[in-house]
Amino acid sequence: MPVQVRFSETDAFGHLNNTNAFVYFEDARIALFKELGLMQKWSKASYSQIIVVADLQCDFHKQVPFDEQLQVGVKVQRLGTSSVDLHYVAVTSKGDICLTGRGTIVQISKETGRGVAFDEEARKLLAD
Repeated sequence: MPVQVRFSETDAFGHLNNTNAFVYFEDARIALFKELGLMQKWSKASYSQIIVVADLQCDFHKQVPFDEQLQVGVKVQRLGTSSVDLHYVAVTSKGDICLTGRGTIVQISKETGRGVAFDEEARKLLAD
């Protein structure tokens, strides 16, 4: 997905503030889950499960200046019983990798806060 680095996302040195990489990863993750039709299910008030971020990390390979046009990608790396490991990459307009990351998302019960196994439909969507 395309991301244009806004002025407000830069720091005093004129490059991307490190916290914004996680926002870009979130946007890519939500876009993926929407494309799969899963986000619509998880965001319904009547649905008994939600997803939460269990961990998230980012490696910064190259400085990213204001107004840079990035392409941010996300893919499923590993599917667990109630968790999914995602890998992220952001590439500059020149084709340079500037950010990579990984994270684990867990489906939990709204009531108990404990992990809930993905149903077969979700497993199929996430595995493809």
